[in-house]
Amino acid sequence: MLTRWLLAAAHLLGLGIGLGAIWGRRRALLQLPDASALGRVLYTDTWWGIAAAIWISTGLARALGPFEKGRDYYFHNHFFLAKMACLLLILILEIAPMLTFIRWRGQLARHESVDTSKARFFARISAWQAVLVMVMVLAATAMARGLGTPTP
Repeated sequence: MLTRWLLAAAHLLGLGIGLGAIWGRRRALLQLPDASALGRVLYTDTWWGIAAAIWISTGLARALGPFEKGRDYYFHNHFFLAKMACLLLILILEIAPMLTFIRWRGQLARHESVDTSKARFFARISAWQAVLVMVMVLAATAMARGLGTPTP
């Protein structure tokens, strides 16, 4: 019971951390090319990655492990499938920013200049990701109330 509660709490805290991080990243991206904003972009991006690690690890444990309702419940629940579709979209949208921010970190470590010309585009991606996180929260609360499972 304690493990189940802690996994659920960590999962929900990860959603909160992720929403704050992605919105913070968006705000910092909109402040570029200000030099101090670049540090905030990378800092909030790190928290976004931490949140993703929390979501994915606790989500896998809860959906596939012995802690919750079991995979049959989840894989037949429409809100769970919607939540997974949102996660997939978030991950697809994250590919370009992630690769760019990895490159930026390397350039900064080598004391090279960073091309921030795609910052506004990445800010729009971050805004869409924030919306998708909110949709995930709505789907999660629907699931917690037993919604989305087809009746026999």
